[in-house]
Amino acid sequence: MHLTVEYALTQLQDSGKLFLELFNHGTLHIEIYKPVSIDLQQPHDRDEVYIVISGNGEFISNGNTIHFHPGDFLFVPAGIEHRFIDFSDDFSTWVIFYGPKGGEATKQESLHV
Repeated sequence: MHLTVEYALTQLQDSGKLFLELFNHGTLHIEIYKPVSIDLQQPHDRDEVYIVISGNGEFISNGNTIHFHPGDFLFVPAGIEHRFIDFSDDFSTWVIFYGPKGGEATKQESLHV
């Protein structure tokens, strides 16, 4: 499977939606997301990864705020409140959902900054 950013954004625009699932395989679901002005999403029941395609702004997750830029990887465990704020008009991101409802059980998360 091969998805380009151009294809994904065209499919999203043609759908008239803010997000669109483009691929799934088992528990893996790949979406493209391009909110307009406000990110209204709610916590999800599965673990989630964002890979920022374009734009910049701030991301709030579990009460912490970070600045994001194109190429950044953002992880959100299942059930955690999160959203993008103060993002540029060109902001778009890949969204990757995976694993079981409730998230994957881990002994310790590995953080490399």
